[in-house]
This record gives sequence, structure tokens and C-alpha cells, in this order.
Amino acid sequence: MSRDARHPLPRSLSRPLAGLWALLLTVVLGLLWAPGEAAASLENDRYDGNIFALYAGNGSLVPPRSSLAQSLAEHRVAVIVYYLDDSSVSKQFSPVVSELQRVWGNAVDLIPLVTDPLQNRPDGGVADPAHYWDGLIPQVVVINSDGRVVFDRHGQVSVDAINAAVSEATGIPMAPGSGNSATLSFNELNSEVVASR
Repeated sequence: MSRDARHPLPRSLSRPLAGLWALLLTVVLGLLWAPGEAAASLENDRYDGNIFALYAGNGSLVPPRSSLAQSLAEHRVAVIVYYLDDSSVSKQFSPVVSELQRVWGNAVDLIPLVTDPLQNRPDGGVADPAHYWDGLIPQVVVINSDGRVVFDRHGQVSVDAINAAVSEATGIPMAPGSGNSATLSFNELNSEVVASR
């Protein structure tokens, strides 16, 4: 008979060995079933989550605080931004939208809208965001307090052009020295709009 059959391991050794085996098993299973590393990127059309929180550091933009119908009913200036969370051009444009909120605060109703629910449905009239969307993203539409469109552009529109339109729509003059902005990336994911020198 072998020594192992006659004399099992002392209890003082069997518990630590069982714990070591459990730890080893947990690590091996964790490596086998672990998700891949995070791969968020401004330069792909993959869904990474809320683009404003991830790429502009501003998760307060969605959901919007008011609807287009509310803005029109209250005769407030509305700035609609059409985007998709899984679009590289929308990801790159997100700091501009965050800057609009910083500059204009409560003076306008900033309404960022994902376009998925707007696709392939009938136009519901001037209070319906689908009425203004041209099918491209990103798109910015500024509607003055009378309900008239004063700005409608798509693509990487400069924040200065949008600010000028909002200034016209609200009657609030732009701050001195504004009108010369640039987007500055401060790490591989986040950017901010800064005044150019």
C-alpha cells in the first residue's frame, strides 16, 4: 500500500491546497470566458455607448430636456442635432454638441436626436423632428422662436457657424473673441472645443 492511501494529507495542508485549486480554476475559467478588451474608437462605426458621455465627456445631453413640439409651443429657439451612436462622424462631432450646451445653456433647447426612430416613417409636420432631417448625419438645424429654420447643415459643421446662427436666432450677441474655435483632442477618446489663437 502506498503512503497516500494509509496517511491522507494533514487537514492543515488540505484546506490551503483546495483554496489554491479553486483560485487556479477561477483564473483559468475567467481567461477562457473573459470578454475582449475594450475597443472604443472615434474612427469606426461600432456602437460603443453614449457618444456624448464617451467622446465629449458630457452624458447630460441625452435624453434631451425638451422636445421639438415643446420648443415650438413655447416659442423657444431649438437646435436639433441628428446623429447615430454607431457612426464615426457623429462620434467626432460630439464635442461640438457639448460645446453648444456649454455656450448657450438654457438660452436654447438643444435637442440631440438619434436618427434610427426617424427612418422610414411619414413626416408628421413641423413639430416632428423627421420633418427637418435630410437623411444625413450629423445634421444641425436651428429653428428660431417664430418656428423658421435659420440654419440647416450636415457634416462636420464648425461650432462657430452654429454659434452665429444661434446668436441670430436668439438675438444674444456672441461673446467677444468668439468665432475662432478648434476641436482639440486631449486623449485617444475625448476632445473639446477650444478658442484658436
